[in-house]
Amino acid sequence: MVIGIISDTHDNIPNIKRAVELFKKHSVEFIIHAGDIISPATIKYFKGLNPKFVFGNCDGDRAKIDEKVGEIGGVHYGRVMELRIKGKSIGVFHGDDILINDKMLRKGYDYFIHGHTHIPEDKQVNKTRVLCPGGHFLGDPEEYNKIILLDVEKNKAVFISVK
Repeated sequence: MVIGIISDTHDNIPNIKRAVELFKKHSVEFIIHAGDIISPATIKYFKGLNPKFVFGNCDGDRAKIDEKVGEIGGVHYGRVMELRIKGKSIGVFHGDDILINDKMLRKGYDYFIHGHTHIPEDKQVNKTRVLCPGGHFLGDPEEYNKIILLDVEKNKAVFISVK
């Protein structure tokens, strides 16, 4: 089972469209958006990908974002997402708040996914694999403009550039 992961899209529609093409090409089961979509208007681009979202610190009209997520058949988890997929536990939080991240890491997830830093990351912290797909803010370096394809059964994370 392959999951698509993206974060910090910041209304960058060209990058969102390219990421969606890549997710479809690789037949992801669903996508996780780890926050900072920004405008409710960009939610529509994720239709058909069974998207799951958390809020980021820069997200605008949160009620409207929730409404738009529902319109495309997605699910919004608020600030924190917790999933169990194929026997693996996944925690998702947008920010880099050390207290919250530390608290979440102590839960012992198999995977902890975050956004906010815009810097692609793949590291092991005790039993938890920490992943950040990077960011798509217009000022980000192109090498940060990535998505992740995560195969939870094989514990394989592949970073793919959207450029």
